[in-house]
Amino acid sequence: MTKVYKAGFNGLGAYFREQLLEESKRHPNEDTRWYLGSLLERFSRNDALFSYQDGDFGIRPLALLYDDAQQCTQERERCQLLRQLGDQALFLGALFPEHYARKGIQRDYFVGMGGGAYDYLASHALEMRHIFAELAARFAQMLELIARICRRYRHFSASEIMALYQRWQRTGNPALATQLQAMGVTLERLPDQLH
Repeated sequence: MTKVYKAGFNGLGAYFREQLLEESKRHPNEDTRWYLGSLLERFSRNDALFSYQDGDFGIRPLALLYDDAQQCTQERERCQLLRQLGDQALFLGALFPEHYARKGIQRDYFVGMGGGAYDYLASHALEMRHIFAELAARFAQMLELIARICRRYRHFSASEIMALYQRWQRTGNPALATQLQAMGVTLERLPDQLH
């Protein structure tokens, strides 16, 4: 690993990298863990995720970032925007899937946008191509990994657990089952839900 990845990263970034290592011994590779730890540290600050535009403070939609990247005439600027797109898709898709699902934006949208951005970077970025290649190839798994480490120590209220359980009963979603089991909830499907 080069000095670029290690320089100046202590505190929260180191914590996230340690959690990534603990959660996933083989993958991602060491460089990718450094990248993800730094990404999580960076997005823990409002100024990295939110922007001020048209008199409003908010998160720029992924589709607009993609359009911005397509409009670029300079390759370096296009790569910067696509990196922002990939990083933002990974962060938002991992930590706020329920919020976006209520708006009709499903997980496959984040996988497509983020995975596509990282795939482009794997071929065109000036550095870290191997990191972007791994992120592109395993984007869905990276979403799950980040979701697990960022939610590991979150305390859920009884009403949140019940809502999660009811959603699992309705949908049978294995990701919800995993979350519930990690909280110590025993899962049983009702007889009418077994067909």
